[in-house]
Amino acid sequence: MSAQAGDGPRVTRSGFVALAGRPNVGKSTLVNHVLGRKVAIVSDRPQTTRRAIRGTLTSDTCQLVLVDLPGVQRPRDALTTRMARRVQLELEGSDAVLLILNGAQGVGPGDRFIARALAGAEAAVTIAVNKIDRLSRAATLTALEQAAELELEADVFPVSARTGEGVEKLVEHLSSLLPEGPFMFDEQDTSQQPLELLLAELVREAVIKRTFQELPHAVEVLIEEVESPREGLSRVRALIWVESESQKGIVLGAHGRMIKAIGTAARRELERELGEKVYLELSVRVRRNWRADEGLLDRLGIT
Repeated sequence: MSAQAGDGPRVTRSGFVALAGRPNVGKSTLVNHVLGRKVAIVSDRPQTTRRAIRGTLTSDTCQLVLVDLPGVQRPRDALTTRMARRVQLELEGSDAVLLILNGAQGVGPGDRFIARALAGAEAAVTIAVNKIDRLSRAATLTALEQAAELELEADVFPVSARTGEGVEKLVEHLSSLLPEGPFMFDEQDTSQQPLELLLAELVREAVIKRTFQELPHAVEVLIEEVESPREGLSRVRALIWVESESQKGIVLGAHGRMIKAIGTAARRELERELGEKVYLELSVRVRRNWRADEGLLDRLGIT
């Protein structure tokens, strides 16, 4: 249908919104809820997110690119140094910043440190108080008051990334902060990360969830090969890195039971992502002090 007389060109907005916050405040859960699909793995363990993960939400007039960042923390090795540097670069290059707080824990020293760092940012800052589904009304009001007292000129939104409460209003607000401009990505794309990286992250998520406290920081996954031997089937070969023989034993488990459980769970997620049957081959290799290995971090795409 042709445009009616007097109708001007469609005005669109597009831009990047960086998600800042302490580890384990719910950044990845929020990104996944907004996009309606898993683009970032989720765990209750800190350091789960190691890269800047971009997810895109496109409407008729706006393309909002959410950048899920590693939690802000003190660098301790080459891995966490790179993570901290990536956070800084993404914050500097974003059109807006969303500071996410864990409402169930209240505002702490780490939140205040991040808020002070954002106070001088050129981009507009918004605060989301997350996990209000765990709070009473009185506790929610207290958390909102604490957020408003941070040294930031920022609107504050109560949300639950898990249930979706308050998320729609937050997205509308973030979209209004973006500059006018054309869309940067295909309107059908919701994830801006390579397929191999997403598959590797899904395998790592399965490892983290099943090794509890022992391994979350010591595990990384590399997809060595993805092939399609026939229609409706993908063959994925993944390598799990650990830092010691004892950690390798934990991943394998007695009589191979743990690696089998990891493979079953990971294959289910890979099949959901690829939309077809997956044959998943897992191997475990020891690479001592890999978190300090600059060459391996380059190979893993952690820059």
